[in-house]
Amino acid sequence: MSNKPQFELGNVTIGQLIDTVADQFGDNKALDFNQLGISYTYNELNEVCNKVAKGFMALGVERGEHVAIWANNVAEWVYSQFGLPKMGAVLVTVNTAYRSFELEYLMKQSESTTLVLIGGVREADEYIKVINDVCPELKDCKPGELKSEKLPNLKNVIYIGEGTLPGAYGWEDVLAMGEKVIDDELKVRLASCQPEDVVNMQYTSGTTGFPKGVMLSHTNLIGNAYSMAECMNLTADDCTCIPVPMFHCFGCVIGNLCCVVSGATMAPVLAFDPVAVMEAVDACKATALLGVPTMFIAELEEMGKNKYDTSHLRTGVMAGSPCPIEVMKQVVGVMGASEMCITYGQTEASPGITMTRVTDPLELRVTTVGRALPNVEVMIIDPDTGKEMERGQQGELISRGYHVMKGYYQMEEATANTIDSDGWLHTRDLAEMDAEGNCKITGRMGDMIIRGGENIYPREIEEYLYTNDKIKDVQVVGVPSIKYGEEVVAYVQLVSGASTDEAELKAFCKGKIAFHKTPAFFMFIDEYPVTASGKIQKYKLRDMATATLGREDDAKVETA
Repeated sequence: MSNKPQFELGNVTIGQLIDTVADQFGDNKALDFNQLGISYTYNELNEVCNKVAKGFMALGVERGEHVAIWANNVAEWVYSQFGLPKMGAVLVTVNTAYRSFELEYLMKQSESTTLVLIGGVREADEYIKVINDVCPELKDCKPGELKSEKLPNLKNVIYIGEGTLPGAYGWEDVLAMGEKVIDDELKVRLASCQPEDVVNMQYTSGTTGFPKGVMLSHTNLIGNAYSMAECMNLTADDCTCIPVPMFHCFGCVIGNLCCVVSGATMAPVLAFDPVAVMEAVDACKATALLGVPTMFIAELEEMGKNKYDTSHLRTGVMAGSPCPIEVMKQVVGVMGASEMCITYGQTEASPGITMTRVTDPLELRVTTVGRALPNVEVMIIDPDTGKEMERGQQGELISRGYHVMKGYYQMEEATANTIDSDGWLHTRDLAEMDAEGNCKITGRMGDMIIRGGENIYPREIEEYLYTNDKIKDVQVVGVPSIKYGEEVVAYVQLVSGASTDEAELKAFCKGKIAFHKTPAFFMFIDEYPVTASGKIQKYKLRDMATATLGREDDAKVETA
């Protein structure tokens, strides 16, 4: 018998996949949650997923309905990811940093009928405060009978946590309701799901306007996870420590789904904490570890303070931002993860586009993002002409294949602007490709800001700040930062006669938009620099902010 599950790519759904893995590797450990003391085999996990599927069927959730989940890396996240596909619902992921302004937009735009949320997160149950702010009717309604003015599609709220949330079902209540759904009903629902159906919707910001719902199919996700697992040589003998968030493709695809397609063990961490990560690596005997470079740096610092057994570590994925060579050397030398891989991609690509292989030399893994994944096309083109560039020349990286999203939910124009008529996904990232097909990301088109590995799109922040009646116009740019890569600066034009200051505007943002999106600096300006046609020149604003804040040396480091 092979040491990894056998199934037919492109002809299986996620619900069928978990059944298949349970059939073939039922006694293998599927989930090893060190912090929560939860350990399930694939047979046991599959049983839980069936209960989840039946519970949502009992709620009246139909195939194709959108179910949003707003929680950190709890076990229920895993159960939902593999349980909901069995009954045909679309899982909508919600960034754990979202606050009322962002949550309201996502829930409304996604037309989600059900929201799963967790209590006991952050100080004073912030998530509960937010949902009651967005949906004040919740606390006065019976579970399942919500009628929200702001969110007309939302019917059910499901609460994960101790105690109860007025107006919401408890998680266990939903599982209990599912006991009246018979096995044959679930089998019929599972059989009705098709590999090309949308199964997951993740919100990613665009260069203009608000976040877009990226529609990903079973085939998108399973195929991409399978390819990335192959690059890491994952098998049923492996265990992956997953400290990256599951609301992001990094956690739910490169983490959870890569494990399932391999029959490997998922070892989640509730939220990133270097001590919790190293304890999980040690206790679960993890062979793979995921993270952005800053996570690995913090883990290495923790290893310098306390002793952990990492002798079983072999591989994993470092992604999100360029990997410093010294960090990779320590990951290999100190942690022992000699086969650590680098992945490049974006949510619209499910997410992987290129990846290094475990056999690639160290230098390649720190100077490139690897070559195209199997059955994925990658090309570097001239952004103006669309013609393919010669090897070694900079251009826009585009990609085509099974991994390209179905489109943005209810945004046909935005979809057409991202996927061309020949099926190429335009990443808007600038890159070079060498003779062997290895790619190096050299920059980005547009004005996206990357702060600490988080993609921030100015327009989203601008749209929120526009709701302040003292603000006439606002332009958001990034300024170089040695610590974070970039920080957010807002240039504000005030309404005639209005007055405010930085402290007041930061207070206006608090609790409404995520902390990492809140401008670190507000600067007040009478006139913006513009082109002859009146277009605001954001690069000049960036240069002005860099000079005003004395960040010229940071900029040199960034571009070195």
